[in-house]
Amino acid sequence: MDVTSILKNLNAAQEEAVTSDKKHLLVLAGAGSGKTRVLVHRIAWKIQVDNVSPYSILAVTFTNKASREMRERIDELLGMSLRGMWVGTFHGLAHRLLKAHWRDAKLPENFQILDSDDQLRLVKRVMRSMDLDEQRWPPKQAQWWINGQKDEGLRSTHFQEGGDPFIATMLRIYRGYEETCDRLGVIDFAELLLRALELWKHNPQVLEHYQQRFQHILVDEFQDTNAVQYAWLRLLAGKVSAMTAVGDDDQSIYGWRGAKVENILSYERDFVGTHTVKLEQNYRSTSNILLAANAVIAKNSERLGKSLWTDSGDGEPIALYAAFNEYDESRYIADRLQSWVSDGNRREDAAILYRSNAQSRVLEAALLQAEIPYRIYGGQRFYERLEIKNALSYLRLMLNCHDDVAFERVVNVPPRGIGDRTLELVRELSRANTSSLWTAACVLVDEKRLAARASNAIAGFLQLINEMSGQLDELPLFEQAENAIQYSGLIEMHRREKGERGQARVENLEELIGACRNFEPEDKDLPTLPQFLDQVALDSGDRQADEDQDAVQLMTLHSAKGLEFPLVFIAGVEENLFPHKMSLDEPGRLEEERRLAYVGITRAMQKLYLTFAESRSIYGSESFNSVSRFVRDIPKEVIEEVRLQNTIARPTSYAASAIRSDQGDDTGFQLGQQVNHTVYGEGVILNFEGNGPRARVHVRFEQAGTKILILASANLAAI
Repeated sequence: MDVTSILKNLNAAQEEAVTSDKKHLLVLAGAGSGKTRVLVHRIAWKIQVDNVSPYSILAVTFTNKASREMRERIDELLGMSLRGMWVGTFHGLAHRLLKAHWRDAKLPENFQILDSDDQLRLVKRVMRSMDLDEQRWPPKQAQWWINGQKDEGLRSTHFQEGGDPFIATMLRIYRGYEETCDRLGVIDFAELLLRALELWKHNPQVLEHYQQRFQHILVDEFQDTNAVQYAWLRLLAGKVSAMTAVGDDDQSIYGWRGAKVENILSYERDFVGTHTVKLEQNYRSTSNILLAANAVIAKNSERLGKSLWTDSGDGEPIALYAAFNEYDESRYIADRLQSWVSDGNRREDAAILYRSNAQSRVLEAALLQAEIPYRIYGGQRFYERLEIKNALSYLRLMLNCHDDVAFERVVNVPPRGIGDRTLELVRELSRANTSSLWTAACVLVDEKRLAARASNAIAGFLQLINEMSGQLDELPLFEQAENAIQYSGLIEMHRREKGERGQARVENLEELIGACRNFEPEDKDLPTLPQFLDQVALDSGDRQADEDQDAVQLMTLHSAKGLEFPLVFIAGVEENLFPHKMSLDEPGRLEEERRLAYVGITRAMQKLYLTFAESRSIYGSESFNSVSRFVRDIPKEVIEEVRLQNTIARPTSYAASAIRSDQGDDTGFQLGQQVNHTVYGEGVILNFEGNGPRARVHVRFEQAGTKILILASANLAAI
């Protein structure tokens, strides 16, 4: 393979990124600018031209789908398989490290990975042992708090006792949860990353081995890294390895789940001598769409800066529809979709995006009424379905009968007469003896501590698992799954269910057997079942929608990242909804909302509709909000207002008046401007009501919070 073929069809900026010989590289890849192409071709360039060993390259992605696609494209470009090269997600690579160094990581050799549901079950179990009221202390909240601390690299031992009762209770749960996980030999997703970081911190010889091996580290979607992931990368890179980060600070929208935009903003400082390349040519959207996106994101101050452009032409104007209410808005969107399909387009090429999941109810009703098939993107995936999780729990128990999470899930599924009181006796003995639930159940049966009926039910369950476990070494994986489903009674239970739901569950269980039949283990010399269960747990971190029918896609703006559609609707572009009202008191949150708007706009390839409602009933109350500030940021020459009569004109009616009334015309101030008040001190302008000297202005002050002031008497001074 020659140099020409690697550089074929790359633009000048892409070629610069692919061929750069700088030690550290930051590729600011705008939406639709070909970032995956650059990553793949840079790896090929390193191997083919710079003669870098593929085994000295580590490539990190955020989803299993992305890592599979990257590996396939590298193999295709080079014309050979590079299975030995480390390409994977942060979680997948951390799991690989911990499997190889389980003893140094202070883990059992066959440690299990908890998915989110199983983690919640364990948190609930810990809280029950502490007699905590779940109404006052919701387990979901505790789970979220624990994961948040792990994402920051914090153990329970890193905290000092204080006077805050909430923190004190969360710490108590965290400690109990850590102790239980250690005793059971299980780890959750956040623990994978934290334990891998600690493996290197506490074992210099292991760290040195990987620092010497991985001379070239390439990271995709760098703006989505959290504190632990960034610390992991910096520790591995050390002072020797070359780092390539590809990402877009303008698309950092996951701060609520730990991602830190500061990581990409401080990259040039942390990796001295970094060469930055900006990919600004967009191959997805029309010029009008890109002008809108550029104008919206330009209002953010904390960004590295770039401007998307295309040579594909202006395209259609952006349509802005002012609806009477959310029902009118939904009917309008359904009507436009029907016209789109009537023109010969596929439904799956259209997407409706919204800021809040609560918006989908009315949209779904309108689509149902119009008989337009739709799908909620990111809905329940195969391995997250109840019947599949039950079957997997049986497989986990067959592999390790001391898996308490799996035990609790299926000990009475299908129902076998094991009541809550019996289970509580098992739990009490387990806690008293610090043993697994399985061991406690065996003791209760052997020592005849249970009533005859309960004892027989528990004994039957124990015998079932023992019989199925005894065949593990003799049967292929798909037969193990078949036995688990048949002998447990799961498939028969769902066959007895009436209607399509029961039939769907039966088909899903049968599909699980097919998945086991087609599973290819990474290491054929090791048992297949644990490898399959590990892969299922890792895959559960991805959220991909089924693609089995032609249907309109409905999703939140957060779910839309990474996708593209010829036709896009963004519904509910109004103040207090988008941007969300909870973001208005925090400038940092507002910047993330603006990035979310940028992401939404750049999903559109050909046509973009923005819709808002004059009145909207949401969260149980009616609100009257003005059009979003993000719409007001868009140049008027690329927007056309859709009138109720279905004619199109420049925005001169409701939309234009809404824009004028909310901008604070003739006040001398602007939204987002820093101001000073003689009493309240420094603040930032969040909103206007009215125009001129009598306008009411909303200002968030650093010390006094948000105040609403009459401009004429406020004596505000611009900073």
